[in-house]
Amino acid sequence: MMANSDPGTACRCERTGNMRGWFRPLIAMALFFSVFTASADQLMVGSKRFTESYILGEIITQTARNAGADVAHRQGMGGTAILFEAIKTGSIDIYPDYTGTIARQLLKTDASDLETLNRGLRPLGLGVAAKFGFNNTYALALREDEAERLGVSSVSHLSNQPELRFGLGHEFLERNDGWSGLKATYDLPHSPAGLDHGLAYEAIASGQIDVMDIYSTDAKIARYGLRVLSDDKKYFPDYDAVLVYRLDVPERFPEAWAALVKLEGAIDAKRMIAMNARAELDGASFSAIAADFAKNSQTDVPQSTQSRRGSFLDKLAGADFLRLTGQHLLLVFVSLGVAIVVGIPLGVWAARSNAVAQPILSAVGIIQTIPALALLVFLIPLLGRIGTVPALVALFLYSLLPIVRNTYSGITDIAGSLRESASALGLSAAARLRLIELPLASRAILAGIKTSAVINVGTATIAAFIGAGGYGERIVTGLALNDHALLLAGAIPAAVLALLVQWTFDLADRWIVAEGLR
Repeated sequence: MMANSDPGTACRCERTGNMRGWFRPLIAMALFFSVFTASADQLMVGSKRFTESYILGEIITQTARNAGADVAHRQGMGGTAILFEAIKTGSIDIYPDYTGTIARQLLKTDASDLETLNRGLRPLGLGVAAKFGFNNTYALALREDEAERLGVSSVSHLSNQPELRFGLGHEFLERNDGWSGLKATYDLPHSPAGLDHGLAYEAIASGQIDVMDIYSTDAKIARYGLRVLSDDKKYFPDYDAVLVYRLDVPERFPEAWAALVKLEGAIDAKRMIAMNARAELDGASFSAIAADFAKNSQTDVPQSTQSRRGSFLDKLAGADFLRLTGQHLLLVFVSLGVAIVVGIPLGVWAARSNAVAQPILSAVGIIQTIPALALLVFLIPLLGRIGTVPALVALFLYSLLPIVRNTYSGITDIAGSLRESASALGLSAAARLRLIELPLASRAILAGIKTSAVINVGTATIAAFIGAGGYGERIVTGLALNDHALLLAGAIPAAVLALLVQWTFDLADRWIVAEGLR
């Protein structure tokens, strides 16, 4: 019989089937990791994706840890929407925010006093407390020489300068207290481009844009010689820095909470600007800045020479390298393993049934068109958590298309004469699939798996935006600080990993695919 005419093919097919067992430990690791990260005995601190929030998040973390709490800090999770969803679902317990943001963006109110904010947040199980002591308001800024040449000193003056090029942060463009309201209030004719806040200073310095949005405590305002325009119509509210917390935090972590409320009034604007400058201009780490703050709570933050910017190689081989590598590998291969287990059967089903082929192929194709960050934001409220689990789900969904389509194509491209021969020999549908169709399609299937794996390595960097770690953590931080060396220290390991994955699958091609099919 044909089944015995090529024992090498049958043997290789059995090895292909046994591959499923390899992924069971990986799936178990993912479940364990998700349970571990959801520990009720750990205070989870979040922060947004800009320098000041990183620093305040680290100050909160170290203050609570010094009070005896078990604390973890999810750095640079994204913008206001992601942080707010995370704290509502209990994925984080506390994070730093601003009264104007909470009032305008979250509660849709003009009142930004703590009493009003607490009244609005209480039904959500949330509260605000402990004004840090500074107001970090939004503003618009131009280069000083350009502002002087045009005679511009207030936002109102911009309405008569339609030729100016605006580069505004993506979140500012979408916020209720951002561009749309500012444009209407001041009757501004401009059409701004979206630009990451960490890159906007370089863009304005090089003349690529003329106007940018700034935070009043930005350290780079003076360095880049910018003129901050007065908000002469008082559009922006006060943005006093505060703690946003889940209402059960004081009960769960009483000692840590007692220490955290003592941060009220501990940081004035001058002190915050100095700490931002240490991070952005001197290259100090967020943890070092927070540690120095704790040691010198009554004095200016010292300009420590121990935390200056290191070389690119120092950052590439930093102490976080093994941790980030482990997180990245977990994200890539757990999601890939589940996608293989699900995707190959879907591809086989599509190849066997004309009725479901188009719906299956269309569905996995549509998933691939959804922007990664948008999918992650959607998954947070759906799954009720941030971090590893939604990142794994998103990567799994993105992995499906190459695997499903290549499985489908590999099987449907098999010559009709071979199918007829198998039927003439009386082989069952399952036997035909196991002994003939999958071995003949194995090279196409493996190519799809390889494509998914390489894509996953790159896409997994986006997971850092929701606190899932990996090499993207360095990229996100590098964007916030405009630190090109740190960006490369995250991008290069991801690129090297993608090459290693590709080479590994090229070697696997020789082991899995029958010699006669190569």
